[in-house]
Amino acid sequence: MFTITNGFTYIAFLMFIAGGLLALEKYAKWKVFNVVPPLVFIYVLNMVFCTMGLYNSDACGAAYSALKNNLLYAMIFVMLLRCDFRKLAKLGPRMIAIFMGSAITLGVAFIIGYPIFKNMIGGGETTWAATAALYASWVGGSANMAAMQDALPVDAGAYSCALALDTVCYSLWIALLLFMVKYSDKWDNAVKANTTGLKAIAEAANAEVAKEQNKKPNAADWIFLIGLSLLVSALSQMVGVALNGFFKNVGLDFFDKGTCTTVFVTILGLICAMTPLGKLPAVNELSNVYLYAVVSLLASTATVTDLLSAPMWVVYGIFVLAIHVVTMFLLSKLFHWDLCMCSTASVACIGGSASAPIIAVAYHESYAGIGVLMGVLGAAIGNFMGLGMGAILKMMV
Repeated sequence: MFTITNGFTYIAFLMFIAGGLLALEKYAKWKVFNVVPPLVFIYVLNMVFCTMGLYNSDACGAAYSALKNNLLYAMIFVMLLRCDFRKLAKLGPRMIAIFMGSAITLGVAFIIGYPIFKNMIGGGETTWAATAALYASWVGGSANMAAMQDALPVDAGAYSCALALDTVCYSLWIALLLFMVKYSDKWDNAVKANTTGLKAIAEAANAEVAKEQNKKPNAADWIFLIGLSLLVSALSQMVGVALNGFFKNVGLDFFDKGTCTTVFVTILGLICAMTPLGKLPAVNELSNVYLYAVVSLLASTATVTDLLSAPMWVVYGIFVLAIHVVTMFLLSKLFHWDLCMCSTASVACIGGSASAPIIAVAYHESYAGIGVLMGVLGAAIGNFMGLGMGAILKMMV
């Protein structure tokens, strides 16, 4: 079997696969991408090539080691620049409470299900870490899942299984919630839903989102943001090493270098989001470039055989969603939450800011901005929630 023996060729090939699939989605408009996003095809294709031995060379390993973490921390920083908490305040306390209720009930479901399924989904010493990474994704999105790769000891095989769960369950979930739109009155009547003020919140959220859509990045924006994010990545890793040494001296071994660096760069990104840096128009585009690069690198170290336990991961995911529905209904009975906002919050967690508006506008076109801002809130807190879940699940091993 042919093996790539040049580090640059390895990186070029990974980015060509990612770019080619995204081009097919945009220009060929294959319907398969409506069901399975390009990110999953990128992962699976690279797993196939890894299994075939295409990347099994010292040069590929060296290039992977040199780039993965450096790009990962740059991605976290850029991703969080759009998470300005002042903008999120436009959601109002009720919408934030619904979103947090969704995130917490998903977390409770993961914790309840983990001791039941842990032996069926691999049973390895680090299965808890992959589960925590998946939960981070189900609070904020794929970028949060990738961020957990270095913060926690996530095995490449378990990561691929978690990604399979994410894809299958997301597709089933969004289809089910769209189906439930026509039955929303039954839910709302059962919980005595209160929608007072929803129109005002929708208008404020849409106005905030509209501000961002009018900005077009130019070359200066791209070059400055790339340079800044790479410098932040380098400095954050230096700080992470220093913090790791401090925590070791006080007996807190859970805070290893990866965890310390992830927490630091997350906090730094959230702080910078409230400065003019958060208004740079290239933020969304560059964070996606980094995400596809990082996921391609991660996939190039996994093999297809790792997916053998994926079916039980999917069963675990369905179990989590079932618990999530029951607990959200109970909270809705208590706080009178309507199905529209509960569904939007749920998809904002599981699918992110790109998916939440799909559900929101199924109820009313003016609700799109609420979905976007809920997704942004998830991205802001996803890393912290994932680390917290990791700490809990590790105690259950």
